[in-house]
Amino acid sequence: MNIIPTIGPSIGEVEKKFVDKAMSNWYSEPYYFCELFESEFAKYHGRKYALMTPNCTSAIHLLLIGLDIQEGDEVIAPECTWIASVAPIFYQKAKVVLCDIDETTWGIDPKSVEKNITNKTKAIISVNLFGNMADMDALVEIAKKHNIPLIEDAAQSLGSTYKGVKSGKFGVGSVFSFHRTKTLTTGEGGMLLVDDDALYKRCKTFRDHGRSDDDPMYFNSEVGYKYMPNNVSAALGYGQFTRLDELVGIKHDIFKLYQQGLAEVPDIKLNYEPDYVYNSAWITTIVLGKSYKIQKDEFIEKLQAKGIMARPFFYPLSSIPGINKRGYSEAEHRLKNPKAYAFTLRTINLPSPMNMTQNQVKFICDEIKAILLKDMYE
Repeated sequence: MNIIPTIGPSIGEVEKKFVDKAMSNWYSEPYYFCELFESEFAKYHGRKYALMTPNCTSAIHLLLIGLDIQEGDEVIAPECTWIASVAPIFYQKAKVVLCDIDETTWGIDPKSVEKNITNKTKAIISVNLFGNMADMDALVEIAKKHNIPLIEDAAQSLGSTYKGVKSGKFGVGSVFSFHRTKTLTTGEGGMLLVDDDALYKRCKTFRDHGRSDDDPMYFNSEVGYKYMPNNVSAALGYGQFTRLDELVGIKHDIFKLYQQGLAEVPDIKLNYEPDYVYNSAWITTIVLGKSYKIQKDEFIEKLQAKGIMARPFFYPLSSIPGINKRGYSEAEHRLKNPKAYAFTLRTINLPSPMNMTQNQVKFICDEIKAILLKDMYE
């Protein structure tokens, strides 16, 4: 059986050329591609500064450190996201305040954010899932109204735009992931974007063991972290960046093929793309309507039996053991964030690798239609 993977990158000759150059110039230009990639990535997003990191999680952590998030502070985040979006809040011994999601955008619900703001709230993290854009107008307004820093977790939305503004331009800072599965990959890697001079300097200092640009060698001004990038990964990332429009276009084309192939299927939704959003669709995702009796796990199993590697949407964070151990009650959050709990039961990620063919998308759409039509008439 031919297996259609969930996700995967596109690596070409241009990336190999830059990686070879990084390997060849190990002594003479040890950070050349790190600095080039940072500069061009910041410029592309209309940001003043960029810091490449080993992963997106460390980029979030640096930003929280830069904002001086401390024990006893509260940081608002969405109930449905990958744990990496909130793990650095725990690193800082602050409290994660989980809010409900918007079932249209799949991002954090601005109304839920408003309800959860207290005098201890020191930041709001908005996460753009699978290329979707959250209601950025409302979130920016809330952040401004309450004078609370907004962080845009754009790990999954590189290439998306909201009313003509690139994802990664919103809030005091934004973060990206270059994990091996992402549209732009460095194998593992991340990027932090900021505009404020002091915030940038503080984040940069803590990225390299607390060593600032003004410190003499081995005379560190802080106790920081080892979150430095490496030139070989940056060379791969810069090579990918030179192809960014192409790579995002491939993802968007896959998304459109799914839209066309499933257009006649009733009571389903795919990634949200109103006329003011360009959705880079890192992964095309299907939401089954309530008219279907089939359970999500059964749906995934039926697809996988055909060699289609579908996977589940993120679980509500308050339902997973690692968060429960931190004192978060699933029962309490089911009542507090009902939309998140209901939504995740009906939502599945569909295969979206870069090497996907039109015939593979058609095959998957045909299998989905067969499963759902059978379910509808049983």
